Amino acid sequence: MAGGLFALLDDVALIAKKAAASAGDVAHAAAGTSTKAAAVVVDDTAVAPDFVRGVTPARELPIVWQITKGSLVNKIVIILPVALLLSWLAPWALTPILMVGGTYLSFEGAEKLWHAVAARRGDGRHGGTDHAESAAEKGPDDEKSLVKGAVATDLILSAEIMVLSLNEVTDEPFLERAVALVVVAFIITFAVYGVVGLLVKMDDTGLALAASGRSGATRKFGGLLVDAMPKILSTLSVVGTAAMLWVGGHILVTGVDELGWHLPHEIVHHLQEAVGGGDAVAWLVETACSAIVGVVLGTVVLAVVTAVGRLRR
Repeated sequence: MAGGLFALLDDVALIAKKAAASAGDVAHAAAGTSTKAAAVVVDDTAVAPDFVRGVTPARELPIVWQITKGSLVNKIVIILPVALLLSWLAPWALTPILMVGGTYLSFEGAEKLWHAVAARRGDGRHGGTDHAESAAEKGPDDEKSLVKGAVATDLILSAEIMVLSLNEVTDEPFLERAVALVVVAFIITFAVYGVVGLLVKMDDTGLALAASGRSGATRKFGGLLVDAMPKILSTLSVVGTAAMLWVGGHILVTGVDELGWHLPHEIVHHLQEAVGGGDAVAWLVETACSAIVGVVLGTVVLAVVTAVGRLRR
């Protein structure tokens, strides 16, 4: 009897150890996939506050919460099953799909880059989407339409995040792969829209402090918050654009190397060797080369898309 009890306890301890090891593997995989999707995350964070610009302050956070729930549905209900099925039935298709995503990232980054250049020259054009204008025009009575449009845009960004993440865990067992992607979906969604919630309320908090602060220091701090909001959004936009070009170019260089065209990857490798200077310098060289590839390819795609749009008009 005692022997059976000790054997049972030993089995329970073994199961617990395996579960702990599995949880550690999932956490490690989730951390790795989250860092690989950083470019899209930064861009998502930079774009999302525009969805609620012009909305009544009292409705900003409820709308952000509705978009957050829609983003989770996008990632877990729609994208995750398709991604897992793809990794099971056609893992060979993952690299081409990633390259399509890399091309889109390069295109979007190049579009923002050249629109920013055009705006500086005084053309009056602005990069990105028109979410700010549409939000202000619709008003609080059209929240459902606003949320629907925001979730539709999030679907594209979420697809990029989940495919990038899937590529990092393709060698893991199916169950760990699925759990890691679910963890990534929750972490990234709440991180992005949590920051968005803070950003959209920063100016309101600053105005309240500046208007009703009990001390001069409090009122000054409120004014600093209001002044910092545009600068923070501008910085996020710049960082997001640079990250999209770098990651998009990196995906393409790595993808063509895996598909058999090794020249671009070899050129980058030779440049790293020529510059020398250790791992940090090698990373900077690789990042710069990837960003150049992203700018060149993104510009080509932008030119084609613009030409086709003009022909259609």
